[in-house]
Order: sequence, then C-alpha cells, then structure tokens
Amino acid sequence: MTTLPDSCNPFPENVDQVFTHCRMATMAKGNYGIVENAALAVSGKKISWIGPMDALPETPGTKKVTDCRNQWILPGFVDCHTHLIWAGSRANEFEMRLAGASYADIAKAGGGIFSTVTATRAADEGTLFDLASRRMAHFLTQGITTVEIKSGYGLDLDTELKMLAVADRLQQTCPQNVQATFLGAHALPPEFSDRADDYIQEIIKVMLPAVKDQGIATAVDAFCETIAFSREQTRQVFEKAIDLGFDVKLHAEQLSDSSGTALAAEMGALSCDHLEYLSTNGAEKMAEHGTVAVLLPGAFYYLKETKVPPVDVFRRLRIPMAVATDLNPGSSPVHSMIPVLNMACLLFGLTCEQALAGATIHGANALGLADRKGSLEPGKDADFVIWDVASPADLCYLTGITPVKMVVIEGRTEHGSV
Repeated sequence: MTTLPDSCNPFPENVDQVFTHCRMATMAKGNYGIVENAALAVSGKKISWIGPMDALPETPGTKKVTDCRNQWILPGFVDCHTHLIWAGSRANEFEMRLAGASYADIAKAGGGIFSTVTATRAADEGTLFDLASRRMAHFLTQGITTVEIKSGYGLDLDTELKMLAVADRLQQTCPQNVQATFLGAHALPPEFSDRADDYIQEIIKVMLPAVKDQGIATAVDAFCETIAFSREQTRQVFEKAIDLGFDVKLHAEQLSDSSGTALAAEMGALSCDHLEYLSTNGAEKMAEHGTVAVLLPGAFYYLKETKVPPVDVFRRLRIPMAVATDLNPGSSPVHSMIPVLNMACLLFGLTCEQALAGATIHGANALGLADRKGSLEPGKDADFVIWDVASPADLCYLTGITPVKMVVIEGRTEHGSV
C-alpha cells in the first residue's frame, strides 16, 4: 500500500481533469505502489496530483471530473520492442512448421524473413502505412500507449527509409507515442550473400548517415547471432551509430551465446533483448552499465524454445526486466500485451508485479523514457488506462479478454469511456 499524505502532495492550482473514486497501481520504482480510494489530477498533458479521495479539495464546476467507479488505473503499457511495419503474411510458414518443416526447409521454399523483406520492398509507403495504422489502432484498444517500432524488413536504403517514414506518419496520426529504431543490421540481404562485411560497410557508410539526415530514428539496433552478424560487425555498426548521436540496443543471445550483450552494455546500450542464452558475465556487464533486459516471451512461445532467460540472475543483480510483444510476422505475431504478461509469468517465472513493471516502468527504461512514461507520478505524462478488473494481477491471469474501459494519452481520452 502506498501512502500519499496531503501535506507532502499539495493539490495544484490549475487542474483540467480529475479522475475520482479509483484504485491505483502507480508502478513507481517497479512496485505496484497501490493507492486505494484514490484520485488523480491532470493539468494539460501531465499528471499533476495523486492522492486519497479524502485529501481531494472541492473542484470548480469548470473542471472535468470522471468517476472511475472503483476501477483500477495503471500506467499505459510501454511496448519497447516491436517490428510493427511489414507487408505480407507468413501464416503458411506456421502451418509448415506444424507439419514438421525446419527453418532451412522454409527458407529454401522462399520463406523466412526474406519473404517479408520481398513483400515490404514491393509495398509502397501508403500500403505500409495502412497496414501499420490498423495494428496501432488495435494496440490502442489493448492499453498500449507507447510503441517502439523497428525498421529491418528492407535491408536496403530506400526501403529502410520508407519504413522509418511510415513510423513518422504513425507518430503524426496515431495517439500513441512512437519511438523509431533503425535495424538495418537485422539479416544479410540476398544481394549481399556471403558478403556480410560488405553489407556492414554499406550500413556504416551509406545507411546510417542517411537515417541520421532523415531525422526520424532515435536508436540503432542490430542482431548479433550466428545466423545474423558477429560481435565485431555489431561493434562497428554501434561505433558509427554512437558517433552520429544514436542510442543503441541489441537483439542478443536469442539462439546462442555470441557475447553481444557484454559488448552492447559496455557501449552504453539502453537494452539487450531476448537473452535466452545470456552468460553470467554478460548479465554482470548489464548490471554494471545499467542496461535493461527486455524479455520477449511471444517469440519464445512461437518458436517452441526451451532455454529460458536467466531471470534469477537478473533478480540477483537487480537488472530491470522489461516485457514486450516483439510483434512481428515470423516469430511473434502477438498483438496484445496481456497474453505476453501471462507468458512472462508462466514461461519465464516472473511474478505478476514484475511482469506489469516490465510492461510499464521498465519498458520506459528500455527506451530512455522513464522520466516521462511508465508510472503514475506527478510531473509525468498523463498516459494511463482504466481497467475493469478486480486486481492488477488479473492483467496477467486473465486471457482471451481485454478489460480496458478507457485509455488516456497525454491527458486526452483516446479510447473508451468509464
């Protein structure tokens, strides 16, 4: 239980909205931070006051008051790892895997990531925007208020810039906050077959400067893995990215221990993501440098993996654990955070409190946004969701329904009503 005495939390003079008679899980500092019989005030785009109902002064009739009817308010979900922009479908590959086909079999049949690359290259910007905006609209109904979106299904300059332009259009037209990430080092494109070093130089000398000039992406990601790029190739990309002023993050240790995590942490990465095969040394480097661990149970589930990330090590070293959908057409076609929370608990052993912290404050940490997003605290953006649940744990326990009543982003009601 969180106690917020009025003497430490004075009610502000200029308030636009007050949400009354609610229960709150603030998720501040990664804990539930529960406030019973609470109220929340919004001034402009920011939360300006949180406290108990009996500390709430009378508000003028001009103020908008929403009675939450004893329902729960939590921070909006921060989905810190998605590949939301793509064309084409890979449902046929899902059927092939069920029938026993291997990744190599699917690749030989023209499938895998390169089927998505082919479809995304062929789609014009308008088509990609239409597809992605529908996914964003669905995300809104699921209580997701901040979305990181990676490129990486172009693997050539024109398509990568096209994908980032779509991300920018989504930021301009969708209510959610969008954080765009350049993932040119996602896979080796077919035109560079057996020439990985040449492609890395293309990224460094051509793509990264163009992405910087475009001015949309704020971070650079890479896939350091036996089927993708080496530790040294990743280092080269990150050195150039950092030199250009980008934040960096890494797909790491998903299928094997490539020691990419230690490198990324030493280079100041915001996050390392997947991490099923992470070594203790890599985890210690993350702890030393403040790098967030992003867990992606959707991909673990769809790929039928068995090696779980070292959650106990993360707990022992106090490494923040974020949780994200990893929405993508190949390994995690998951369009909601709620099943991901459930998977994080059942497959990875997180508590409900840890899973919810992962989808809120630690997701914000993984994007460098924890000063604005991810928890209910005065001064932060008024991004929150009113849920018709009996307790916060229901969001990890219930599957098949999404009990969203209202979604508020930067003080504006963007979906639903109480």
